[in-house]
Amino acid sequence: MKNTPHDPVSMLQALVRCPSVTPHDAGALSTVQNWLAPAGFMCERLIFRDKDTPDIDNLFARHGTGGKHLCFAGHTDVVPQGDESIWSAAPFSAEIRDGVMYGRGTVDMKGSIAAFAAAALDYIRENPRYGGSISFLITNDEEGPAINGTVKVLQWMKDNGHAPDHCLVGEPSCTEALGDTIKIGRRGSLSFIVSVEGKQAHAAYPHKGDNPIPKLARLVERLSAAKIDDGNAHFDPSTLAFTSFDVGNPAGNVIPSKAVLKFNIRYSTEHDFASLKAWVAAHIDAVKAEMGGRWSVSHVEGAEAFITEPGPFVELVQKAVESETGVRPKLSTSGGTSDARFVKDYCPVLEFGPRNATIHQTDERIEVAELQAVTKVYRKVIEAYFAS
Repeated sequence: MKNTPHDPVSMLQALVRCPSVTPHDAGALSTVQNWLAPAGFMCERLIFRDKDTPDIDNLFARHGTGGKHLCFAGHTDVVPQGDESIWSAAPFSAEIRDGVMYGRGTVDMKGSIAAFAAAALDYIRENPRYGGSISFLITNDEEGPAINGTVKVLQWMKDNGHAPDHCLVGEPSCTEALGDTIKIGRRGSLSFIVSVEGKQAHAAYPHKGDNPIPKLARLVERLSAAKIDDGNAHFDPSTLAFTSFDVGNPAGNVIPSKAVLKFNIRYSTEHDFASLKAWVAAHIDAVKAEMGGRWSVSHVEGAEAFITEPGPFVELVQKAVESETGVRPKLSTSGGTSDARFVKDYCPVLEFGPRNATIHQTDERIEVAELQAVTKVYRKVIEAYFAS
């Protein structure tokens, strides 16, 4: 009797019903482990801790020990559900209505985990001597600080002989139609906090004070007019977004003693942390030379930009997507950051998953047909990877 294929729909329902809001696991990792261990996966639960962050439970599972090693990376943690009363279905019920499953994490990104697990388990069962290795790197820390999750699991994998040859991250990558986008890189993120100290005074006697607002406003004017770069073949031009301008002054007749500006730069591989810090410092120096003031600058380094250059692995995934969806995916580096930024230090990495239209929203949802199609794409990727 032919074995029944694994059902990604029921598997996803089981995952969604684990309310694994960061950093709480709520049984999600054990659910994945219980799928994989009976199929011969070596499973390791890796708990990492840091003095200033919560302990995080992670799962590494590997089938096979030799040949090419393909790793699937993902996260079981989800963002908070918000006001449950405005959901049309309970956020952790995984209710299916009119062919659509509702629930927090259905798209970001428990759907991809269920789809890849179903595809891998069926492939291994039908090809027991495929001659390679398939692994899962599943964290419960992607939506949180991302300190005790993927970055530490990867180091553990390297130290213990489990470094993969290639990695596929299941982040929801598509926009309008399933198959339209594969992420081959991500923009970098660097945030700045710029402060100017002045001297408080009565607004009727401005000459007795030192107003920091015009100085900081001049910097805003300069940065707004400046071009960071023109982008390149795989990245749009870098962008700068102001996120806060604060003087902490509730009074309308007082010159404040301090003004603070915050902004974020999303940048291409034309830059790195050092070059952007120098670029901003040059603009600050120009304003300071013109207007004076006591300036201070601090930074929050989010992630460096990276790219997986098009080549055999990229083409393999593109063909798998196109063969199942009929859509030739574009190669993109758009969006925010993901755990792929850590993987890229160990092996080539791509991101492919379902449409991202409802991620982090009320009534996050995925069509059952789309989940099944993602499973077929992942199966094609696995087949092509070990056949090549």
